[in-house]
This record gives sequence, structure tokens and C-alpha cells, in this order.
Amino acid sequence: MTGLGWLSAIIVGGLAGWVASMIMKADTGLLLNIVLGILGAVVLNFILGLLGIFASGTWIAQFIVGLIGACLLIGAWRAVKR
Repeated sequence: MTGLGWLSAIIVGGLAGWVASMIMKADTGLLLNIVLGILGAVVLNFILGLLGIFASGTWIAQFIVGLIGACLLIGAWRAVKR
């Protein structure tokens, strides 16, 4: 997560993963929510960087990127699982 420290990345990632699991109706625990939020933000920041779009390092911007990225990861996991 660009611009955030470790503790704030865990907090923002946990919130993003939790909201994504509620949106996608996934039954995940606290640790997986944090991992999904952080990995989702990393993956989506990478994809956006390839497109020339860079999200700012603020909490709100990274929360939105983490939320969308976590939803994409949950959807991808469900597609592979089938």
C-alpha cells in the first residue's frame, strides 16, 4: 500500500477485506480479511500502475483500492474453485 505505514496498512486492509467479504457474502475470518484487503490493494495498485493510474497514499484512496481489489480476489477465487 503506497504511502501507508505497516500498522495503517493492516488497519485499512482489514477494513477493506471485511467490507469486501460482506459485499461478496464470503465467510472469512479476521486474518483472511486483512490479507485480502492488503493483497487486493497491492494487486489493484499494480494493475492501475500498468494503466498509468496511480492512487494517492491516503487512507480513503487505499481503502477504495483495497476494497475493489479484495472483491476481485474473492471473485477470482470463486471462479477457480468451480
